[in-house]
Amino acid sequence: MQTRTLGRTGPAVSALGLGAMGMSGAYGAADRTESIATVHAALEAGVTLIDTGDFYAMGHNELLLAEALHGRDRDSYALSVKFGMLRGPGHEFGGTDARPEAVKNFLAYSLTRLGTDHIDIYRPARLDPAVPIEETVGAIAEMIDAGHVRHVGLSEVDAATIRRAHAVHPIADLQIEYSLLSRAVEADILPTLRELGIGLTAYGVLSRGLISGHWSTDRAAPGDIRGSSPRFSSGNVEHNLALVEALRRVAEEKGCTVAQLAIAWVAAQGSDVGDIVPLVGARTRGRLAEALPAVELDLTADDLAEIEKAVPAGAARGDRYPPAFMSTLGAGN
Repeated sequence: MQTRTLGRTGPAVSALGLGAMGMSGAYGAADRTESIATVHAALEAGVTLIDTGDFYAMGHNELLLAEALHGRDRDSYALSVKFGMLRGPGHEFGGTDARPEAVKNFLAYSLTRLGTDHIDIYRPARLDPAVPIEETVGAIAEMIDAGHVRHVGLSEVDAATIRRAHAVHPIADLQIEYSLLSRAVEADILPTLRELGIGLTAYGVLSRGLISGHWSTDRAAPGDIRGSSPRFSSGNVEHNLALVEALRRVAEEKGCTVAQLAIAWVAAQGSDVGDIVPLVGARTRGRLAEALPAVELDLTADDLAEIEKAVPAGAARGDRYPPAFMSTLGAGN
């Protein structure tokens, strides 16, 4: 497994990370035993970056990872944790709390659930409009000084917020959605990250499975958040799957799968120092095994041109989140 260093000050991690959200019911029922086996398979394949959020099924995901990581050398993997999203007993979202006292409270619970003494990268999941980012980052910096956190990360914020946060404490990476269907980061955010020496961990590289090559129009199971996603809605999904078929033709010529090509495209957008690390949300060993070769896939200039023709920037139909969530994002689609 290749490695990347997240920005100028962040940790060295595997060139591909594992996003664990889907293991806690976000995309319908998940098998606990298979989820744990997938985490083990990822570690054995050299994946060292594991991403979670304390609000993924209200702590379930952290407890699952604690079980999967039990007994492992703590220095053999890096935990990236998002915090601050508020939820109710019906699993509804209720805004964001990134006050300094909330930072320390959320962190204490995460450390306990994960069974660890430190988080490698700690980040607010969304910008709290009521709290200056300087205060939130300052609180995380205090936790770094106390030894409970190693690095500060950000998630889904705009270029101006990145600059303000970085002025308080060096930021290791920004986590944001980036895929062939979601390219808003390319305008202002990615140049800002490169100017400041901040890495990017890209989630949604397969657009929640839409461009995995495995999705069909009638597969949103009960409890699957894709059932409310505009890109998966009737009318939009047919258009978007036509883009996938165009991408499939490029993949077949390249001798790889659609998913591998889509992941490799994201990795290929990194600079010479490899400043982009794709996160794959594999929740089975089979999907993980398909994703792993993507970071070894060499895309030529001709390959990239063919991919661009198949899925041009802005070609997707539908927003990447329902309307209520779009206003919380630092970039658009």
